Amino acid sequence: MYAEALHENERLKSRLQDSKQELARIRSQLDRVTQRQERIAERSGLESEKREKQALEKRVSGMEEELKILTELKSDNQRLKDENCALIRVISKLSK
Repeated sequence: MYAEALHENERLKSRLQDSKQELARIRSQLDRVTQRQERIAERSGLESEKREKQALEKRVSGMEEELKILTELKSDNQRLKDENCALIRVISKLSK
């Protein structure tokens, strides 16, 4: 009976040791996978930030172009107003 209990105890110790080794191996694999996923997430985060930056730069460029056109239109509008006033003065003098 004692020999059986001793044998069972040794068998359980061996299983426990095997389980500890397997647990350590699985933890190591989990750490590697987690680190790999973190690196992938960092890269994709950087890529999305880069795309977002490019989109914002494109938007700013478009707005700058619109501002330039708007400035030109305001200048043309003022010039036409001035010409209109001058023509009105000429017509007014001619009609007198």
